[in-house]
Amino acid sequence: MADMRDKLRRIRWRVGLLATGMASLLAGAGVVAVTDAQAAAGCRVGYSVAGQWQGGFSGNVSITNLGDPISGGWRLTWAFPSGQTVTQAWNATVTASGSQVTATNVSYNAAIPTNGSVSFGFNGLWTGSNTAPSSFALNGVTCTGDVTTTTTTTTTTTTTTTGTPPVGDAMARVAEMQPGWNLGNSLDAVGADETAWGNPRITEALLDNIRAQGFKSIRIPVTWSAHQGGAPGYTIEAAYLARVKEVVGWALADGFSVLINLHHDSWQWINAMPADRTNVLARYNAAWTQIAGAFRDASPKLVLESVNEPQFANSSGDAQNAQLLDELNTSFHRIVRGTGGNNATRLLVLPTLHTSSEQARVDELVATFSALKDPNLAATFHFYGYWPFSVNIAGGTKFDATVQKDLTDSFDRVHDAFVARGIPVILGEYGLLGFDRHTGTIEQGEKLKFFEFLGYYARTKKITTMLWDNGQHFGRTSFQWSDPELIAQIKSSWTTRSGTASSDQVFSARSAAVGDKTLTLNPNGTSFVGLRQGGTDLVRGTDYTVSGDQLTLKASLITRLSGSRPYGTNATLSARFSAGVPWRISLITYDTPVAANATGTTSSFAIPTQFRGDQVATMEAKYADGSNAGPQNWTSFKEFDVTFAPDYTANTTTLKPEFFAEVADGSRVTLTFHYWSGAKLTYYVTKSGSSVTGSTA
Repeated sequence: MADMRDKLRRIRWRVGLLATGMASLLAGAGVVAVTDAQAAAGCRVGYSVAGQWQGGFSGNVSITNLGDPISGGWRLTWAFPSGQTVTQAWNATVTASGSQVTATNVSYNAAIPTNGSVSFGFNGLWTGSNTAPSSFALNGVTCTGDVTTTTTTTTTTTTTTTGTPPVGDAMARVAEMQPGWNLGNSLDAVGADETAWGNPRITEALLDNIRAQGFKSIRIPVTWSAHQGGAPGYTIEAAYLARVKEVVGWALADGFSVLINLHHDSWQWINAMPADRTNVLARYNAAWTQIAGAFRDASPKLVLESVNEPQFANSSGDAQNAQLLDELNTSFHRIVRGTGGNNATRLLVLPTLHTSSEQARVDELVATFSALKDPNLAATFHFYGYWPFSVNIAGGTKFDATVQKDLTDSFDRVHDAFVARGIPVILGEYGLLGFDRHTGTIEQGEKLKFFEFLGYYARTKKITTMLWDNGQHFGRTSFQWSDPELIAQIKSSWTTRSGTASSDQVFSARSAAVGDKTLTLNPNGTSFVGLRQGGTDLVRGTDYTVSGDQLTLKASLITRLSGSRPYGTNATLSARFSAGVPWRISLITYDTPVAANATGTTSSFAIPTQFRGDQVATMEAKYADGSNAGPQNWTSFKEFDVTFAPDYTANTTTLKPEFFAEVADGSRVTLTFHYWSGAKLTYYVTKSGSSVTGSTA
């Protein structure tokens, strides 16, 4: 995984609370009665800073009710000791008066049973220090973690609260799953057990911590192939099924909506269906018969998905693919419904072919829904962005109009086909494909803009989103986010928009005099409030100017903050907007990078590189005649980290074996490295057998 930006330790404070009496918090019309009653009250509050950046932070709060059940709503109050402010919240409504903060429930989490918990999160601003609150009160009662019983005369107003939406209201059931998270590369791992792909065993603590992050649903991908016997019974190992049930049980106990499926089975054996329909269908039906039976009486908050990313090998084409997927989805539906119990009305999720949002694939799934006529169904698709941007190839280094249109077109198609007809849609996985290598394959600011827009647009289209995380985002044992800035942007997008800018980097060459630098602001419906460095508000008109959407940083400001101007980031600013998270701006001193001659082999070749404060955006490769060299020769711009990789610590740029595997022997290749400052560096390599020589001229 990439080194994370501004990684801070996760700090957890716990304060407990003891209650004396609570009376007048219940709201709504109903029957009023005055009674003398014995009331037990008490609670515990967990407060944590999930991520912190210059001038901003993301917080999580969990409330455990230790006393009598709370059914009519809750109010949590505290005081920020360092003047922090909340800019937005999720899973609660948060207001403030000075340092005093009040968080109240939203419609779906008004009730807290005895020993039950609710959690909410927020983004906030801080200056100077970010000291945790020392005391909390729930419904007016200060907590110590103990429980007391008091006799009080209480006026009670009876109210009706809503819990899980009624059967048949699939739109509401999917809406309450927002936001969601994927427990990837664990039970879906291909191998002996859930640790086969490098992640540790799943723990209750992991699920507890994910719930505390504000996620309301969890997708638990499950691959069954290595744990399923042969024909004719295709029996699933009892121990493995028990393990899946254990993890699902933990998640349900945490209050999650939980989704399980047949995951990598899709490409391991289901894809053979064109040539082996009878055996594949028999095995598929046997798997779902056993899984459905095992979860027949599970909570209605358990959701079943027929198959992940369905695909077929060596089929005759689109028509056969559509017919086979329809058969799988229909068979899955028949089997699950036929087991009765809660499965008779359980929410079932059906995918498009490849979980694609292409119009033809969407239309095929619409036909299946029309035939099934079941109100308790949802559609699903996956989205990893415009491919060149998602992996950083073909010059796709920026979140530009092309990348944005690819997203809006995809979301519009599924919205118009399903949501507009009252059929809910789950974005079962989303992210960027380059993240499978490391999250640094796409530049930080550009990825922030992508996730900001994705969250916003999914919200406008009423699409529930489930972040793909194979371990590269949330630490499975550390319970920390690898990139607090990224997750803060994602969380913010659940409820509001955030302002951004044309870049998060401002470069000034050390070899030249410092000049004014201008960025284009993207308010995204918010208003620009000001610019801050650390805890200090910068002076508009002196340190910077704003004209329309143009933010100009004055040379005097850059000079003052850059000090002796060492290469690299000299200072960090925060552009603050009226909503959302601040936009970080790094002031960077650089000079054009310098490379040196080198020799090596096709399996081990590194260009000595003095980066001098700059960073690589992309690399071009061409032969002397101008034709493209290396893999994917339809473009001169090669794939980041697949064909080349900078190492800023070792001061090298590695050309990988995958690059040389498709380079002509004896033909000189001209490499052009493009850097984020706008600088370019030309370098030459020649392969001769397994030997490689590199030169600057």
